[in-house]
Amino acid sequence: MKHLFTFFVCVGLAFATLAQSNQPKYIQEALKLYESGKYFNAIPKLEMAYKKMTNKRKSISEKGSMAFKLGDCYRKLEQYDKAAQWYGSSIELKYYDIEPKAYYYHGEMLRMSGNLKAAKESYNNYKSKRGKENSINIEGLIATCSEQAYVHDKEAKYEVKAESKLNAKEFDMAPFISEKKEAQIYFGTQREAVLNPQRDPITGEKYMDIWVADFDAKGDFVGAKSIDNNNIINTKDNEGTAILDKKGKTLYFTRCPSMPKKNLGCEIWTADKSGDEWENVHEINLKAALKKQINEKQRDSTFASAEEISVGHPCITSDGQMLIFASNMPGGYGGKDLWYIKYDKKARNWDTMQVYNMGSTINTAGNELFPSLSFDDSLFFFASDGHPGIGGLDIFKSSITTSKMDAEKKWGTPVNMLKPINSSANDYAITIRKDLKSGYFTSERSNPKNRSYTPDIYSFTTPPVTFDLTVMVHEYGNKNNVIEGARVTVIEKGGQTWEGLTADSKKGGKSGFTEKWADRKGDKLRPRYINGGFDYEIKAAKSRYFPMAKPAMITTKDSTGKGVLDQSKSFVVEIQLIPIELRTPEIRYHLDKWTFVNDKTIKSSDSLQFLVNLLKDNPDIVIELYSHTDSRDTESHNLALSENRAKAVYNYLVGVDPKNACRVIPIGKGESEPAKYKDEKGVDQVLTESYINQFKSDRNKFEALHQMNRRTTVRIVMEPGTDIPKTFDYNAPCEPNPNYKKYTDPLPN
Repeated sequence: MKHLFTFFVCVGLAFATLAQSNQPKYIQEALKLYESGKYFNAIPKLEMAYKKMTNKRKSISEKGSMAFKLGDCYRKLEQYDKAAQWYGSSIELKYYDIEPKAYYYHGEMLRMSGNLKAAKESYNNYKSKRGKENSINIEGLIATCSEQAYVHDKEAKYEVKAESKLNAKEFDMAPFISEKKEAQIYFGTQREAVLNPQRDPITGEKYMDIWVADFDAKGDFVGAKSIDNNNIINTKDNEGTAILDKKGKTLYFTRCPSMPKKNLGCEIWTADKSGDEWENVHEINLKAALKKQINEKQRDSTFASAEEISVGHPCITSDGQMLIFASNMPGGYGGKDLWYIKYDKKARNWDTMQVYNMGSTINTAGNELFPSLSFDDSLFFFASDGHPGIGGLDIFKSSITTSKMDAEKKWGTPVNMLKPINSSANDYAITIRKDLKSGYFTSERSNPKNRSYTPDIYSFTTPPVTFDLTVMVHEYGNKNNVIEGARVTVIEKGGQTWEGLTADSKKGGKSGFTEKWADRKGDKLRPRYINGGFDYEIKAAKSRYFPMAKPAMITTKDSTGKGVLDQSKSFVVEIQLIPIELRTPEIRYHLDKWTFVNDKTIKSSDSLQFLVNLLKDNPDIVIELYSHTDSRDTESHNLALSENRAKAVYNYLVGVDPKNACRVIPIGKGESEPAKYKDEKGVDQVLTESYINQFKSDRNKFEALHQMNRRTTVRIVMEPGTDIPKTFDYNAPCEPNPNYKKYTDPLPN
């Protein structure tokens, strides 16, 4: 970007003033180079002059002015960190009293470098110093710093790499994928074999030519060479940002002329392809339209003539009806804007008398440059330092909002393409393949092979979107009780079905989990189990377990239900099976009562909710509800107490849903079925009264074992003589058993 963009940015700013003759010669020489726009050559002269100046009286302001000009030079060369340092030096010398924009440019350079907090501070200082000057939307820039902070934290799923087989040690930039087979790439370069070996005094870099490289069968670059053997496209001037129309017959490119003592803007040129040669090379003459812009915008006195205005970075729609370009012409939103002209079918030429701005959705008070389009115009790309970004120029994309068939197309709100495509350096000039998933762009980020601020060509790819599935099966309400050997069935709606078993820890694998269903080996037609754009139903089953009423579901469709998820995902699905008999969470009762305890020690209502959810989630099941006591009273007393407690739970559930009256059978078991317990040695023990009594000396353990016996359990009612659960018809009439409403009170002694 140093040539075609820096020159493009800087033209129109040279020859503003003349060096004063009463100053020392070394200052005159520095100012002359600066004021003629030869920024690269001016830097060492300005730095020498700065060092020779003192910090006394008038010299302080002169030294501040010199620092400000050095900031300008580095800013024009897009070396934002160095520019920020010199603007900072001018602020230290209080040059802001003469030129408040020292704060503004300091803030801009800090924002470009990603130092948003410091940039805000400089913007606010400029706001307080600028007086009546209001041409800069400083409030918008302050707000942008907050928006940029959000962008800094985001990252997109792209894989990016520097194209080392294409990039030379010199600048390579602005790639464009050409030909229907996408087998070539056009790009701008400064490598040794360019036509003009001299260095541009504005940038200090070589002049740029347009080259082309081919792709081999592996997709690697081979045979980079100049597109022009006759020196009619590549000349002693700067040429770059080349594109071809959809037919591959017409070339559009930017040329930035360099003539001594003349302030000339960049231009868009075109040429027709004839075999391997080019003909009919000519400028698309926008001078008349540019003169019109100047006349209509009398308040803009930046340009003395149309020749000083730059146009460049051409981009053409697939139907050839719009030519979009970047320009600093008056009438825009600030900086460089994106504009377009229309094709006149009757005249068979571009209508250069009328230019149209792309509007405030695209353009900002900053710079918008390097427009490009996808093959079908559905996506519009450009680089901007005005929209919230990561640093310097960022690449943005907008989706088309009009019909692709419309001659005059519009695109919507730009979206930052985020890291890793964008970086804290300048990123721009993207070209995308027809698959809309891969392409190339230019970046000035550091890499092991280039020097600072060197533009190189990078490729980007979108990793394939893949999905996989793992299923975990566990007991209802208890994830710790995983179920081994459960049969899991996956049904792809409108597609394949497959089954698998959850792993047995003794045989390898993760207990209670299926294998990860990802690649389907040996199946070329359906190489993956989980595919994009489908709904999947997942069920689990095992003997003596009751399945949940609703199967688990996953989908790889997008939010519209028509497209495909655009990001890879690993699905982990948990399926609960209801054991034929399960223990509920503790339901605690008051001593020798059947009323529930809800206090600081326990919320029995939470445990009851477990049963409410069990019945609600599985409307087909019928359960027997067993209440058990410890052995510390008579058998008749404990039996009546357990019956009352089972009925209390029953009546609670009926109060939630009257249908539960015919789905829940309360049964009191008293002390007749002691619980089982695995002791410290891993041996199963039955918690009989005699077993528990041996721990009387250990009061805590003694009470804990009795508590294990005081429990509520649930058993799924089965069809007689089978392992098949009895099914409840929720819509059938329900006649409650009146005995379940009656309690034994008082309890027998």
